[in-house]
Amino acid sequence: MNARLSSLTSTIQSSFAAFFQRSTSTGIVILVASALALLWTNSPFHASYEALRHQPIEIVLSTLHLEFSFEHFVNDGLMVLFFLVVGLEIKRELLVGELSSRQTAMLPFIAAVFGMIGPAIVYLAFNAGTDAARGWGVPVATDIAFALGVLALLGNRIPLGLRVFLAALAIVDDLLAVLVIALFYTASLNVGMLLLAAAITALLFIGNRMRVISLWFYGLLGVALWVAVLFSGIHATIAGVVLAMCIPATSRIDRVSFFQRSRELITRITQRAETNEDEGEQLDAIHSLEQMCEHAQSPLHRIEHGLGKLVSFAIMPVFALVNAGIVIDTSLVSSLSSSVGLGVILGLFIGKQVGISIAVALSVKLGFASMPRGVRPIHMYGVALLCGIGFTMALFVANLAFIDPAHLDVAKLSIIVGSALSAIAGAVVLRTTT
Repeated sequence: MNARLSSLTSTIQSSFAAFFQRSTSTGIVILVASALALLWTNSPFHASYEALRHQPIEIVLSTLHLEFSFEHFVNDGLMVLFFLVVGLEIKRELLVGELSSRQTAMLPFIAAVFGMIGPAIVYLAFNAGTDAARGWGVPVATDIAFALGVLALLGNRIPLGLRVFLAALAIVDDLLAVLVIALFYTASLNVGMLLLAAAITALLFIGNRMRVISLWFYGLLGVALWVAVLFSGIHATIAGVVLAMCIPATSRIDRVSFFQRSRELITRITQRAETNEDEGEQLDAIHSLEQMCEHAQSPLHRIEHGLGKLVSFAIMPVFALVNAGIVIDTSLVSSLSSSVGLGVILGLFIGKQVGISIAVALSVKLGFASMPRGVRPIHMYGVALLCGIGFTMALFVANLAFIDPAHLDVAKLSIIVGSALSAIAGAVVLRTTT
């Protein structure tokens, strides 16, 4: 009996481990959280859902008392970690990834710019001159987790160049979305707090230049930066991106030295163990090896690796849970044909695909960039459709853009509809043409 129970436990653990390693898992978890939010808020337990969203949370930092509702804590606090990881990904791609050279970066960069202009034009075509015009930023951003997740579901039939292009485009798209939030969705500014945030950023930059690799240094100053930005009028999540740009991407020791020195230490540990010599020397060697492993990794890699799973499988699903809950009734469904509803749905589904397709076609035709190896125009069209999946970032911007709760609910439902249309159409096009 115990053997069977142990075998079952091992099977369950390995299944969970395999699930969390798959590239599609993040999108699945967020989708489940969103569905749960919709079911919960449209059930007889709606009051408990609202109680959760408005649950008061108090954070005490020395003499500073911060008070949030649970929803605001998620959006203004936990999502800072999401933007920190996004910033680290952007920095990595700019330094050593697909955006590190002009030749590889040009096509996804141009596509991302046009892919944001297209949805904004479509949205403003329906809402220009109205109080809802402020929502033009809602359909402009692509949800990288869902888009790459749909692409991963199609398996090896997708050319490698297409995956690389979509990943690079989504990174540029995230960078531009952060700029949109900082420039267009900022309240009145507190100059004193802005100067304090600038001073903290300067300290972080100096630490970077002095090759400080202590995570405590960046963590404590990062919290201080978040508080300063929170009270500055700029949205608090921008602190995550600023912090990411200040975190070193280089390690204290190079890999060749690490491999050479680690082999020596492992040899010493093995010899001491075989001859039963001084255990203290073995522990000293193990401790030295542990320190070397830490010094061989850049702070950027350590933080990105440490926060990746937390953000993907905890913070983003919680964000979806508290933001995707809308009461769906006949009046809300009928409002999908309103200017806000059509602007968001068609912005995601039409604006994205048109903007990216035109950008790619013109860039290749005019010689600014070349098509990735093994990728045909029809493949690019399928990816352009997938970029209309704007779930997480679109919901985030909608909360910043709309003050009117009616507009916000319409925008949220429209995001779900537009993203679903884009995902289905993109998957069908790519599946039938690859």
